Amino acid sequence: MRRFLLVGLGGVFAVPLLAQTAPTSVAIPGEATAQGDIAVTIYQNGQSLVQDTRRMNLPGGRSKQEFPDVSAQIRAETVTLTGPGIGIVEQNFDYDLLTPAKLMEKAVGQTITLLRTNVATGAETRVRAKVLAANGGVVLQIGETIEVLRDDGLPVRVIFDKVPPNLRARPTLSVTLESKGGVTPTTLTYLTPGLGWTSDYVTLFDDAKQTIDVQGWVTLTNNTGTDYTNANVLLVAGNPNQGGGRRNFQTPYNPSTGTIDEAGTESNDRERLGDYYLYPLAERTTISNAQQKQVSFLDVKAASARSIYEYNNGWLATNEAASAASVLKFSTSRGGGLGDQLPSGTMRVYMRDKRGDPQFIGESRIEATPMGSAMSIRTGEAFDVKVKTVVEERTRLSSSRWKTRMRYEITNARNNAITVDLGQNGLWGDVRITEQSQEGKRISADRVEWSVPVPANGKATLTATFDSRY
Repeated sequence: MRRFLLVGLGGVFAVPLLAQTAPTSVAIPGEATAQGDIAVTIYQNGQSLVQDTRRMNLPGGRSKQEFPDVSAQIRAETVTLTGPGIGIVEQNFDYDLLTPAKLMEKAVGQTITLLRTNVATGAETRVRAKVLAANGGVVLQIGETIEVLRDDGLPVRVIFDKVPPNLRARPTLSVTLESKGGVTPTTLTYLTPGLGWTSDYVTLFDDAKQTIDVQGWVTLTNNTGTDYTNANVLLVAGNPNQGGGRRNFQTPYNPSTGTIDEAGTESNDRERLGDYYLYPLAERTTISNAQQKQVSFLDVKAASARSIYEYNNGWLATNEAASAASVLKFSTSRGGGLGDQLPSGTMRVYMRDKRGDPQFIGESRIEATPMGSAMSIRTGEAFDVKVKTVVEERTRLSSSRWKTRMRYEITNARNNAITVDLGQNGLWGDVRITEQSQEGKRISADRVEWSVPVPANGKATLTATFDSRY
């Protein structure tokens, strides 16, 4: 009878234990995995599709086959097994993994052997003991006495007669199937959470040349409890529905992050799957459990960009000296822009200091962006550019009609001239601008915007009068 040893009992357990049965699938030579040819499709919503093709030596008729090294978070209801001449009868997923603590828990009510060593003489004695409990400590019955197995540093080993049948060294799917027999290629397919990817963008802005260099990175994370060895990885940009039914239009499904000024209408030859874009990794890679891995997918040099300042004012809002936002504007178009679609992620912006070292100046979350879009990345608040807003006049013209005169004062403590895109929000309904010191542009139903030039170390003032029904 094979015996398994558990070392250092009393709260801390550590020992490698063998799997109860050897897998019937053929492992890759030199690799400690029972997986076969692995293909993983990873979505941005944390779901992944795993396709594992293994060559299995199947007996004829009905047999139970085990598939170790599947995800510990496998969605068992999504499992399919295909192969020539096989039919599925039943499948079970055993996810109660073999650990020293679990081994002791499963031994409650069973008899084990304690091997104790005399520190002075080195002599070993064996005692049979019944495990009464393993909750926060191990309680044993030895003969007529009850003892607690303590972690007091004394050399004690526990010997188990067998491994409980429902404990596995690795997450294992077992399938009962009918087969004609012989070496058969089988493909195991399933969905699992725990594998995900995000995109991150490193953007270096050259203020003198008004250009940006953008490096796009895919960050893969694996928390499935299983390694995926030498996998063919395909990334899907988009969020497939997961049983949520119809979209509720009263609650935005994916609210805008405010980084797209104008959505693009360009296309390129990137592969698509329905309404999703596909980003295959150029080479096979191993995604280890509890690991983050980064892979480059975008590398653009010297795309056109410009730095501006932006300030948005609420309806009837006043302040003394609020900072304008520092904004980086660029395009994802083919001509002069990044020339690609951008999966949602975080864009971090850097600039070089006088020593030539890149320094971080801010970041923004971007949404999925079509190619050809005009974008604005808000990197932070401007130290030297302030905006003061004043309600100069608020006059009732009738029971439901008002005249409002606003004054906007912009100060610039920089030694270079700048432009501030000044926006006034809240212009709902039939609000009209009756007077303005500079021509503005209606951006949306509730917003007008002025591009206000401000001289170096100087000031600029804008005034506007609104005729409103509230």
